[in-house]
Amino acid sequence: MTRAAVFDVDGTLADTNHLHVTTWWEAFRQAGHQVPMHAVHRAVGLGAEDLVEHLLDPDRDRSGDAAVTAAHTALYGTYSDRLPAFRDAGRLLETLAERGWTVVLATSAGGAELDALLRAIDAGDAVTAVASADDTEEGKPAPDPVRHALRLAGAGAEGAVFVGDTVWDMKAGTRAGVTCVGVLCGGIPRADLTDAGATAIYDDPADLLAHLDDSPFGGAAS
Repeated sequence: MTRAAVFDVDGTLADTNHLHVTTWWEAFRQAGHQVPMHAVHRAVGLGAEDLVEHLLDPDRDRSGDAAVTAAHTALYGTYSDRLPAFRDAGRLLETLAERGWTVVLATSAGGAELDALLRAIDAGDAVTAVASADDTEEGKPAPDPVRHALRLAGAGAEGAVFVGDTVWDMKAGTRAGVTCVGVLCGGIPRADLTDAGATAIYDDPADLLAHLDDSPFGGAAS
């Protein structure tokens, strides 16, 4: 049986959540919207259109939404050559691949942003495929990105493990029927991740790697 190790990227493998918070906040400010940073932080992990919809007044004039998204893309793009991966992120993916897991990424990022993240993680050939924002009509918390990742891996939900840092990740994984593992490095509280479906929680990729044998990834995949 193929066993899939599915990973979110932003805030899970790469230390980028607060870059997203700052650049989204600035994009909203430039468009005349007052959105507090703590609200933006809680929304990170949603696709761009869903994030804007989640944070702004539903009765607004939506003609400016595309400009907000474009501004965020431009602002965040200024960091693309220096996005930081979390310690041992690439090594974690490589170790899982060596143990027989099929490693797939499921992320809201796409295009040049995704390319920059993959360079930062530097996991070599460990990643079999990527389910990006470009591949599904609905993003997290819908299960579509995780289900697409499983299709790319040729794996079923049983035996698959999804690692993420946000409530949206945990909800998407739970709805897809996979085991959900949370990491705290994205800044979301442990209780929130647990309530959303995380069955195990680790500080960051290095902590998960250090406890891999006792985690839902314990043992070699068949």
